[in-house]
Amino acid sequence: MSGLFDSVPRPVQGIRTGIGGWTYAPWRGGMFYPEGLVQRRELEYASRQLTAIEINGTYYGTQKPATYAKWRDETPPGFLFSAKAPKRIAQARRLAGTRVQAEDFIGGILELGDRLGPLVWQFDAGRKLDAEDFAAFLDLLPAQAGGRALRHVLDVRDRDFIDARYLALARDRGMATVFTDSSDYPSFADLTADFVYARLMRSRADVASGYPAPELAQWARRAHAWASGGQPDDLPRIDAETAVPTRPREVFVYFISAAKERNPAAAMALHAKL
Repeated sequence: MSGLFDSVPRPVQGIRTGIGGWTYAPWRGGMFYPEGLVQRRELEYASRQLTAIEINGTYYGTQKPATYAKWRDETPPGFLFSAKAPKRIAQARRLAGTRVQAEDFIGGILELGDRLGPLVWQFDAGRKLDAEDFAAFLDLLPAQAGGRALRHVLDVRDRDFIDARYLALARDRGMATVFTDSSDYPSFADLTADFVYARLMRSRADVASGYPAPELAQWARRAHAWASGGQPDDLPRIDAETAVPTRPREVFVYFISAAKERNPAAAMALHAKL
């Protein structure tokens, strides 16, 4: 079975495609993981079919540094993890008072070393945010730690909070805002950082590649536009008037939720189209 781990995809024009997590029973038995692959080797295999994985388990609780180091060592050079920050931080009554918790999370996940990609801070729908408290919280998030530059992604799902002022807060700090391809969450493609973070949530169970080929081709065009420094003209924006620098950007495109069993195939199919 060693031949299954020999091929390692590389980002195309700085564009990475991936999935959320790597432990999902329907992916076994040939859907994604080959027949006979033992579960302890699933990350090793997945990281050689994809260029990035978003870790969702960290949203529910931080891991021990030794666990992050193990994940680092199981993945090939050039592969990146994104990771959701713990919900206990994002759901704190006073965000500005979470410095210690944020430092604890970041200090541990630095064990991913050069496999560490963006950190995602998710604020669920129903959580009303205070602008002053939120801005103070953003100021707690370091631009670097342990000698390594950090990238932060904001996933705010309070529709009333998302406006030009919110975008200005993110731009001022160089933090990305999630573009979510879903009718269930706010969906906007305004650029606020030197990288782009997209979560595609419309895969279909009756399509082997998750998305039909024409839609994947359309996403490939959009990803190339982002990577080249442009903005796709067919995606919604909140503030279309504010000019943003035209510069190459690293792009992360994750296939998340929906028909989850199809997401690995969708990520690999998009990579092929790139």
